[in-house]
Amino acid sequence: MNFPRMLAVTRKEAFQILRDRRSLYLALGIPLVLLVLFGYALSLDVDNIPMAVWDQERSPKSRELVDRLTSSGYFTMVMYTDSYKSMVDAIDQRDAYIGLVIPWNFTRTLTHKGGATVQAFLDGSDATRAGIAIGYLNVITSIYRNDLLTEELRRQAVQKVDPPIEPRINLLYNPELKSRINIIPGLVAIIMMVIAALLTSLTIVRERETGTMEQLISTPIKPSELVIGKLIPYFVLGYVDMLMVYLAGQWIFGVPFRGSTGLMFALSGLFLVGSLAFGVWISTVAQTQLAATQFALLGTFLPSFLLSGFVFPISNMPLFEQLITYVIPAKYFIVILRGIYLKGVGIEVLALQALALVIFGVITTSLAALKMGKKLR
Repeated sequence: MNFPRMLAVTRKEAFQILRDRRSLYLALGIPLVLLVLFGYALSLDVDNIPMAVWDQERSPKSRELVDRLTSSGYFTMVMYTDSYKSMVDAIDQRDAYIGLVIPWNFTRTLTHKGGATVQAFLDGSDATRAGIAIGYLNVITSIYRNDLLTEELRRQAVQKVDPPIEPRINLLYNPELKSRINIIPGLVAIIMMVIAALLTSLTIVRERETGTMEQLISTPIKPSELVIGKLIPYFVLGYVDMLMVYLAGQWIFGVPFRGSTGLMFALSGLFLVGSLAFGVWISTVAQTQLAATQFALLGTFLPSFLLSGFVFPISNMPLFEQLITYVIPAKYFIVILRGIYLKGVGIEVLALQALALVIFGVITTSLAALKMGKKLR
């Protein structure tokens, strides 16, 4: 490998990047814009669920139950109704998501039988949200019932009876259960995969369209030198993007960082090399810049978003889709980022994912060099 020739390609590509100021600004600005947009738009938290209530009894106990639900932060009172029809109509019109019916004998049943039944109507069109809302409702009503029983036992001067099993749960790494803490590290991987491929997807096809490809063919430069020389300036630019996205994740979204900064940037470099080389390979295959851009978007964003475990658990996917996920590099990088960011783990835990990124980088760089060799012949 001739280093002077490779550095000459690097200087040429760097001058091309600096001359195209508009593309440079977009390359530096798009990652932050995407992080802010997706960071605020993507949320798996379910709270402030609009609730309609038909309180048939209108007693202090029934009002206390409603207060328990609304004060939890998970439910928001939007209306009181006086019939099943008006309640279902509110759910159909999306004015309410859950309807609660408190029967006319709520207090008497609760006092004499130690428990009472309330009826709930939910919009089941969103199964995930409905399941979470049911869980919230069950927990809050169970706590309310236990508090009433404890109060009654104390009133009767009976010693409190402890439950046979009392779980004491310790939440590690994300004690507040904020979905954003889990989403942002994964979002960094998705954004950098897309941006890195887009940065280099136009390098070769632009040479062909501007007529400078013939000049490269006439030079003694080797395919590997051309590929590496073109990757170096975009690697530096990609690291700048990655640094901005990392800092924005901490400063804007408050994602904690518990691991090693050096390890994070080293493994991020492996991912960046493979992603940039994938963009170069796209550039050698595509015939036009528009086709290269479309191919880069479709080949990176959709697989990384859907099949990396970023939002949808891989274990819930069909078997053939689970097999496909093994060739999605973002899958391994997301594990790395979440492990370093949230858990502070070291390379001994992430060695398998790091090896997968090395293999990804070797394969994409080799494919790009082989395809480039055919172009230079």
